[in-house]
Amino acid sequence: MTQRTWAALLAVPLFVALGWYTAFSPLPFVTYAPGTTINVLADNDGKPIISVQGHRTYRDDGELRMTTVSVTQRDAKLDLFTLMKTWFSREEAVYPYAIQYGDGGSPEQDTQEGQVEMISSQDSAIAAALRELGYQVHPVLEILAVTRGMPADGKLRPRDVVRRFDGTRVTAGTQLARLIAAVPKGGSVPMTVERKGEPVTVRVTPTTKEGTKLIGVTLGIGYTFPFEVSVNISDAIGGPSAGLMFALSIYDTLTPGSLTSGGVVAGTGTIDGRGGVGEIGGIQQKIVGARQDGAQLFLVPPANCADALTSDHGSMRLAKAATLEDAIAEVTAWGDDHDVRLPECTTAAGRDS
Repeated sequence: MTQRTWAALLAVPLFVALGWYTAFSPLPFVTYAPGTTINVLADNDGKPIISVQGHRTYRDDGELRMTTVSVTQRDAKLDLFTLMKTWFSREEAVYPYAIQYGDGGSPEQDTQEGQVEMISSQDSAIAAALRELGYQVHPVLEILAVTRGMPADGKLRPRDVVRRFDGTRVTAGTQLARLIAAVPKGGSVPMTVERKGEPVTVRVTPTTKEGTKLIGVTLGIGYTFPFEVSVNISDAIGGPSAGLMFALSIYDTLTPGSLTSGGVVAGTGTIDGRGGVGEIGGIQQKIVGARQDGAQLFLVPPANCADALTSDHGSMRLAKAATLEDAIAEVTAWGDDHDVRLPECTTAAGRDS
């Protein structure tokens, strides 16, 4: 047997082994699939998702659905066959692992980050809706998360509003990190927060990690409101992309009549405290999920318009919503006449945003 023949015989099993390894080895990608949609005007465990105290509410017909995306977990092992099947699906998508999860982190950090974004989006949605109704809201420095095992653990809570630190008055513009850095090593200082309208004072002793003094809280801009509004959604749902639908639902709950005139409207988009709607991820999967759950109109952030146009939306209408004010006007007009002309998504709209 010649040397070439021996080489060929050895090469065949090597190629087979390589192909087998490539096909079944984990690859650095994640998949997106349509997730659940939730009517924010409905109840969660017997309690209204939009809960209000101190103001009259109006419970009407119609649905305003927030949308979600089902993303493979950080530690999921996806092989070539799974990814190829998803790649050819009209409803699912494949993305590089780094786009979703970056270079580091853990499932616990993913959950905390998602909850921080959810709390922030809810507060911004309440602020935007109340401003649209003519109320005054004021920014404050708010605790969005407390890290386990750190000095603030067991003393401070998410949604505590920071009022004073070691005798210094704290406002939305205060650099709390500078005040913490000024605490002497081993020093214990008083910190006053407002919790559900009541002042609470605790003592914290900053710890040092990698040369920085910390108490173990994640801070963000919150708001004080003229009455209490809360969003009661499952802790399993995180991220900022339901902000627009939260704001619409709050506005609808606080105003007479059905904003949708009994119809089913879905949508997505981050929102800031002044009602600006921002870009989100997974728009195509969210549109599919909304269509499957019976939505007739879908509100799209301008920056997502180009991708929305390539989605499998069927007969469900797509409307571009750049602000909460726009969204309210569009849903109201559509509720009166499903054939009304609305701001439409175009490829140009996506580029110009």
